[in-house]
Amino acid sequence: MVYENVAGRIYDIQGYAVHDGPGIRTTVYTKGCPLRCLWCHSPESMKQGFELSYLPIKCLGVEICGSACANACDRGAISADEPKPALDGSGMVQKAKIDRAKCNGCLKCTEACITKALYASGWDTTVDEVYERLDRDRSFFKNGGGVTISGGEPMEQFDFVLNLAKRLKDSGLHICLDTTGFAATDSYEAILPCIDLFLFDIKHIDTQRHMKLTGVGNELVLNNARFLAENGGALQIRVPVIPKLTDKEDDLRKTAEFCASLGEAVKLVQLLPYHATGRMKYERLGWNYKLHKLEPPDDAFMHKTLEMFQSYGLNSQLH
Repeated sequence: MVYENVAGRIYDIQGYAVHDGPGIRTTVYTKGCPLRCLWCHSPESMKQGFELSYLPIKCLGVEICGSACANACDRGAISADEPKPALDGSGMVQKAKIDRAKCNGCLKCTEACITKALYASGWDTTVDEVYERLDRDRSFFKNGGGVTISGGEPMEQFDFVLNLAKRLKDSGLHICLDTTGFAATDSYEAILPCIDLFLFDIKHIDTQRHMKLTGVGNELVLNNARFLAENGGALQIRVPVIPKLTDKEDDLRKTAEFCASLGEAVKLVQLLPYHATGRMKYERLGWNYKLHKLEPPDDAFMHKTLEMFQSYGLNSQLH
C-alpha cells in the first residue's frame, strides 16, 4: 500500500500489551478525543495540545536544581512548596508547586527540569518514526499479536493513523484499531482494508445517557458499528460497566441485543468493569477527578452481566 510519511501526535507507546487485542502487542496512543467520558482513565489523551504534567515523587527539591523550573517560568506559576520529609529520610525537601491558574502551558519548565518530574503529555512524530519503533518489537508479537493503534480517538488524527496503518499492514503485521466509533463513516470505509480487528466501544446504548456521560450522542457510533459489520469488518465490542452510570440491567440487555444483531462480525464482547487506576493522572495534570467516590462493581454483578451477554450467543468475557 502506498503511504505518506505524515506527522502525528502521540502520548505513549507501550510494549507487551496483552489487553489491547489478541496475543502480545505494542500499542500506540494518539492524542485527541471528541468524547469526555466521566470515567476516562487517560485524561492526557483528551486534548491534541500538550498539557503540563507533574510527578512530585521525581522532584529532587528546588534547592538541588537551583529552582530551575521556577526560573524558567516567566509567569510565576512555579514556586517552592512547604518543606516536607524526604522519602529517603535524609531531611526536609522543598518540591516544586504549580499554580495552575497562572500557567499558560508554555512548557518551558519541562525543558529545565533535570529529572522530568515536570513533563509534557506527548510528543510529535511521523509515520516512519513510529514504524521504526514498532518494527523493533516484531519478534515479540506472539499468539496472533501485532500493533494496536489507540488513543484518545485515533480517528481524530485520520491522515496520520491511516498512513501508519497502511505501512504496518503492508509489512505483514496484524493491526487493531481501538476506537470510540465517533468519526465519519467515510473515514472508517477508507481505513477498513488496513484493520484486522476493530476494538469498538459502546459506552451506552441510550443516546441521551450517552450524551450526558460522554458529551456526544451515540447515533453515529451505532451506525458505524452496523456499517463495519455489514462491510466485512471484525469487531471486538467493549462495554464499560460503571456503577450508577452504565450498569442498569435494561440498558445492558439492550446493548447485548444490539451486539447480537451485528451477527458474525462480533468476534468478542468484553465487559470492562470500572477501575480508578487513572485517578493519579488527573492529579498530575492538576485536574479534578469527578468520580473519586465511585467504587468498582462487585464480582457477582459482573458475572451475572457476563452470563446475560452470553445468553445472546455472544462470545463474551470480563476484561
